[in-house]
Amino acid sequence: MSLVLGIDTGGTYTDGVVVERKSKQILTKAKALTTREDLSIGIRNCIANLDFEDFKNISAVSLSTTLATNAIVEGRGCEVGLLMIGCNPIDSLPVKHYYVLPGGHNLKGRPNAELDLAKTRQAICELKGKVDAVAISGYLSVRNPEHEIAVMRLVTEILDLPVVCAHQLTTSLGFHERTVTAALNARLIPIITELIESVKKVLDERGIDAPIMVVKGDGCMMGEALAREKPIETILSGPASSIIGGTFLTQCDNALVLDMGGTTTDIAILQNGVPKINQEGATVGGWLTRVQAAQIYTYGLGGDSYIQVSRDGAIQVGPQRVWPLCVIGYQYPYLIDELKLNFDKTYDLMFAQATDCFMFLKRFTAEVLSDQEKEVVKILQAGPHSLHYLTQRMDIDPNLLNLQHLVDLGILARVSLTPTDILHASGIYDQWNREAAKLGVEILATRTKESSEEFIRRASEQIVNDLCITCLQSLIGCEGQSMRIKSTPHIMYFMQKALSPERDQSFDCSFTINMPVIGIGAPVRAWLPAMAEKMNTGLIIPEHAEVANAVGAATGKIMETVKVLIKPGEKDGTYLLHASWECKLFENLAAAVLYAMAKAKEQAALAASKAGAKEFELVVNHQDKYAQSGMTEKDLYIESLIEITAVERPEWEREEIKEKFFVDCI
Repeated sequence: MSLVLGIDTGGTYTDGVVVERKSKQILTKAKALTTREDLSIGIRNCIANLDFEDFKNISAVSLSTTLATNAIVEGRGCEVGLLMIGCNPIDSLPVKHYYVLPGGHNLKGRPNAELDLAKTRQAICELKGKVDAVAISGYLSVRNPEHEIAVMRLVTEILDLPVVCAHQLTTSLGFHERTVTAALNARLIPIITELIESVKKVLDERGIDAPIMVVKGDGCMMGEALAREKPIETILSGPASSIIGGTFLTQCDNALVLDMGGTTTDIAILQNGVPKINQEGATVGGWLTRVQAAQIYTYGLGGDSYIQVSRDGAIQVGPQRVWPLCVIGYQYPYLIDELKLNFDKTYDLMFAQATDCFMFLKRFTAEVLSDQEKEVVKILQAGPHSLHYLTQRMDIDPNLLNLQHLVDLGILARVSLTPTDILHASGIYDQWNREAAKLGVEILATRTKESSEEFIRRASEQIVNDLCITCLQSLIGCEGQSMRIKSTPHIMYFMQKALSPERDQSFDCSFTINMPVIGIGAPVRAWLPAMAEKMNTGLIIPEHAEVANAVGAATGKIMETVKVLIKPGEKDGTYLLHASWECKLFENLAAAVLYAMAKAKEQAALAASKAGAKEFELVVNHQDKYAQSGMTEKDLYIESLIEITAVERPEWEREEIKEKFFVDCI
């Protein structure tokens, strides 16, 4: 029996599943809280919760994660030194230390200037002791990578640090985007390394000897070695994995896949069984990269979203993530007593909600803290406390204690009312401390001068309405439109009539989504039925929906593509081959194509093997482009694009293909 262990490390939960490859059967599943201070703890707890002993038959371990995405958004990662060849910065960069060196190439792959080796050595030496990794980006290196390769050799010779070149990550034009991609890739190396090492540590404890695979942002798999080299490929890994898991669990080829987690709701449109790919590259944390990933729309709406009440009594859900009162109240019951001694209900809080509590996470920062911040950290190191408790103990006005800076630094976490608390207070969930959740609802309901029941109703309606808007916003984006629903009052006027109609309104509105919604994630059974009803659409919530990300990790396939471009040379009748490993001149197009095919197949096979594939097939795509010329009868040659894709399908797909072939032969 061949088994796969799938693990998804998300912002809130770490999910695990064991899948039997041939039968596609999910044998067991489990969840555990993600422990960001030490990932191995949450992974260890998750595997223990699987209640599974047959680990000797685990033949592969597959991971998906939101760690890389979250790290970029939060500005975390190692210090990177950037060496730019042949071009000054075009826009802002995600690094502090960078140098611009002579060199670079033109569109034909010819050097614009020669490398200055002395200046390059000097720049590399100046990075010593200041950075933990080095990124190299040369102007038009996708046309000729020779300068990047030469600088990489010098870095390796002088510094004992990880080094990455832009041409190794993408073949797309766009110097600034390639540079950002290389810099972010270098910055993420310790993030993904920590995840892989944490997983390996727990696997060793369990005696699991199996190769580790990691889900990329396009939903395909790569091996451990490649993931360590190219961690940038794991951005949007978690959402991509949920799409694969949703497709696997439902066998639905056309749908809107909605993954509601603790921190975000991620939406993708599934067409003919595959997600739409963002050809421009994924944008994360405001940085446009050249990493191909599924077109995923992400919203700050999840089970752990911060529920706030404005001065006029309006309820806002998210986009910030906090820890639910019910979860922390379960671990620290004394918080309930602290919340009972709450602020005067007439007191107006400027920077917080009356339900806010804070807990210490970890102190890893070089930033200098104020005396007040140091005092707060010292108090919270003994355990979490409510904002009211802190202000009383420190004898300070609550509006003079703004702890958002410490939360932004990751030193503290905010604890407050969330959608998870709403479900506990209403009796739908009872996993954690219901009393803490009910108390949080009561505090905010008192401040809005309504009953707890009415507050729960209004908060629930707001959550459902926000989910409806996320679906519509994603479909608008999929059609190439840029309008923002929530920031357009005219649209919101009609949305309000459709989603929260009043009895005496003069006209009605409604929306219809013309495809089913596949619900993925732990909270979807609670929220999506009402959303689907308002959107007049079908809803599919498959069995194992709460661990679909881990299912996607366990059921993905390996796919590595190598691209070669052939363009006319500088002289008539000559042709230039541009590849990630070389730029080569040919006197004959047929010879150039033949050479490109052979080398691309060789490189694709190497890439697939490095990604962990053992049984793969090579798929060839060769396109020649010509333009009609009015000057002669002969068409004008533009370029040839050769793509070789190595594909290793999951075991059950290979078995299905064999069965189909056998039936067709009969």
